[in-house]
Amino acid sequence: MSSYRFLQLVSRSVPRAAAYPRAVYLSRPCVRAMSAGGIPTDEEQATGLERKVLTGLKKGEDPFNVHKPKAYPGTKENPHIVPSINKQRIVGCICEEDNSQIIWFWAHEGQVDRCPQCGAHYKLVPYELPH
Repeated sequence: MSSYRFLQLVSRSVPRAAAYPRAVYLSRPCVRAMSAGGIPTDEEQATGLERKVLTGLKKGEDPFNVHKPKAYPGTKENPHIVPSINKQRIVGCICEEDNSQIIWFWAHEGQVDRCPQCGAHYKLVPYELPH
């Protein structure tokens, strides 16, 4: 017996909703329509740390250093700024633009430190974590 003939027999003997339960379910209108409030925005459904970041960015703050840091020339008078919650921090310097080697050295609070290879200057500044 072909599947088409089987469906004809079933549709005659069984009520339509029972014979095709998926078709009835899929034909119902979507409950979460635009008239019911629409799809929530990122801010409405964000929680925890993501919510702190989104509200901080909306206020114009950079709560967790998400943005790219401001570029400085790296001279002794105008060094690269390195924010840190500690008194010292390891800094990595890529001396040339297409160089794949990173030169690592320590930066200490209260002094201007210099990259041992290229001579760029770095200054460690205190950074307060958001509450």
